[in-house]
Amino acid sequence: MKSLRVATCQFPVEADIAGNLRYTLRHIRQAAEQGARVVHFSECSLSGYAGVEFPDMSHLDWDSLVAATGQVQQAARETRTWVVVGSTHRLTGRHKPHNCLYLIDPDGDIVDRYDKRFCTGTGGRRPTMDLSHYSPGNHPVTFTVDGITLGLLICYDYRFPELYREYYTQGVKILLQSFHNARATVVDDQDYNIWRTIVPSTMSCRAAENHMWISANNSTARPSRWASFTVRPDGQIMDRLTLHRPGVLITDMTLDPNLFDAPGPWRDRVIEGTLHSGSPVSDPRSSDVTCL
Repeated sequence: MKSLRVATCQFPVEADIAGNLRYTLRHIRQAAEQGARVVHFSECSLSGYAGVEFPDMSHLDWDSLVAATGQVQQAARETRTWVVVGSTHRLTGRHKPHNCLYLIDPDGDIVDRYDKRFCTGTGGRRPTMDLSHYSPGNHPVTFTVDGITLGLLICYDYRFPELYREYYTQGVKILLQSFHNARATVVDDQDYNIWRTIVPSTMSCRAAENHMWISANNSTARPSRWASFTVRPDGQIMDRLTLHRPGVLITDMTLDPNLFDAPGPWRDRVIEGTLHSGSPVSDPRSSDVTCL
């Protein structure tokens, strides 16, 4: 059976790029020492998150971010690991940047970039939330390590199951999803934490629907809504890190065909538009929906 060792990393993301970089480099080395082939970081983990860590893009030091990204590339090259790091990608003119994940290969090259497709808030003349600061992306990203295909998503993308189906049809077996549900990002009431319920349960559902592994990580900046975790293809959460504590979670993601896959016999038919199992019958008592 094919298997891939993945490191799911968490730390308190700040507006301080240098501080974020120190955690990132430390976690890459820790992950590599434990044999990880892929090292996965949270949303905006290197740059910090506009509207949360800092008010707007005028506070982002682009030169420092570019220099820090170069050091992450060097660390990937030195450790011979794949690195998926959250950041912000500058565009031209007056276009807002992308909330992105840089995909860095073991040669230290940026070989692709996933741009968050579903940014929170509303558009129009006065956009809100993410759309006040970021331009949405428009494409999936897949890559292959040791014969296993992986895909990338960011945070609010999880509300849209169509994205996971898209990745399933592209052969993705491991999904790396970077979140930022920390530092009172949506509401100020600290007693209300719907994300602690919704995110893990949704990730379990997405994994089981599409029979894929998922690595889900989060910033530990207080108050963090939930700790990073991994889910296997039958929907079971395998392990978690500790809330509000930096750490690296190592998971051997094995493609085990014996893992329970309830929708497996019908999934491909459903994707093609057949929304039932078995064969329909032609019966007057079936078509008469008002009879007893």
